[in-house]
Amino acid sequence: MTKSVPFLDLEPSHEPLRGDLDAAWAEVVDSNAYTLGHLLEVFETEWAEYCGVEHAIGVANGTDALEMILRALEIGTGDEVVIPASTFVATAAAVVAVGATPVFTDVDSATMLITGDHLRAAITARTAAVIPVHLYGNPVDMSELSQVAEPTGIAVIEDAAQAHGAQIGDHKIGSLGRAAGFSHYPTKNLGAFGDGGSITTDDAQLAERLRRLRNHGRAAQSDQEYVEVGRTSRLDALQAAILSVKLAHLDAWVKTRREIVESYDEHLPHGLKRVGADLLTSSSPHLCVVRVEHRDRVRSELQDAGIGTSIHYSDPVSRTPAYGGLSGVHPIAESSADRALSLPLWPGLSEQQIVHVCAELGRAVSRVSS
Repeated sequence: MTKSVPFLDLEPSHEPLRGDLDAAWAEVVDSNAYTLGHLLEVFETEWAEYCGVEHAIGVANGTDALEMILRALEIGTGDEVVIPASTFVATAAAVVAVGATPVFTDVDSATMLITGDHLRAAITARTAAVIPVHLYGNPVDMSELSQVAEPTGIAVIEDAAQAHGAQIGDHKIGSLGRAAGFSHYPTKNLGAFGDGGSITTDDAQLAERLRRLRNHGRAAQSDQEYVEVGRTSRLDALQAAILSVKLAHLDAWVKTRREIVESYDEHLPHGLKRVGADLLTSSSPHLCVVRVEHRDRVRSELQDAGIGTSIHYSDPVSRTPAYGGLSGVHPIAESSADRALSLPLWPGLSEQQIVHVCAELGRAVSRVSS
């Protein structure tokens, strides 16, 4: 009999790396250097090379990454930043933190991603930036978006928190805008052992300023000269060392994740389709999301059957108490939020488990629909 299936299990990814992870921990302890320093520089160099950019800057978390990009680009009070309504609240929080106004757009019904048409409809004289979110690990069509943004001078800032390893053609996500913000929260496809984030960019001046901003505004190569108001947002050496170990396995994990969601596509009950299924070859699947009627009842049935699920997200950001009322109604985002259900997805999930999840999902949908 098939056992219960958790929504997430990190052990199958971590256990084969235990020796390397223990060695990384020991290296940090032996170095007695826990912030900035050599191990962070090593990860930043490796991560920049992986993403195909000149610069990577390690920061405390993904929210800080987006906020600091906006601040470094001098986007703030009086400016508008276009973001999709379907995203985690951090995207909007970063905009509000710099004093700018988030302008929410609806999303494509098949992918839940912002498109060039959405951006075009949202542009005003105050629009300073757009933050396309590569939701669930599925990449936004950046070429289409840039064609709308660039002629008007709008900065394109990628929210790549869920898309480590995704790519469009030969170009990795993180290399397709002015800058990109990544989260390395433990559940992410390239996750640390605590909070962590990074920024990638080809802009040398922007990178230099971001390095200052993350370290209290301190000038490069100086212990005492503070040239602007900054903050404390540094990726710890321990997290950087862990990420370096795991980065060597990211491509293999992305391949495995694609195989898992491809299996889901094959076994999902009739009438259900994974969000972004058509983007399989370019995605780095972070979440496997389907839309079902009577979602909460279906989820309860799956819980009773031992199947772990989650909801990403129960509301579009524009419908939350914190950000509601800022702009408009977004029917696709709102309808999807009411029906979205995230199924188990992690490297190590077996074909047998996938078949079992899909069978229980089919039974649950039938029971609540009868």
